[in-house]
Amino acid sequence: MEKFIQNAKHYQELNSLTPDALRDMVSAIYVGAPDKSSGKRQHKIEIYYDGAGFIPLNLLMQRETA
Repeated sequence: MEKFIQNAKHYQELNSLTPDALRDMVSAIYVGAPDKSSGKRQHKIEIYYDGAGFIPLNLLMQRETA
């Protein structure tokens, strides 16, 4: 986890995803089979971060509150 935190601090001013950032931060990306039940084709995507594992998107999108 410490490695992930150090990498995250290194890239906190990142405005776009670069190949270097992707290699340093992500260990695996899994794309699920398409689901057409809603009428639109959707895929479940899971991103596993190096040193932190899978973090659900809803946790990543939360803003810190003070």
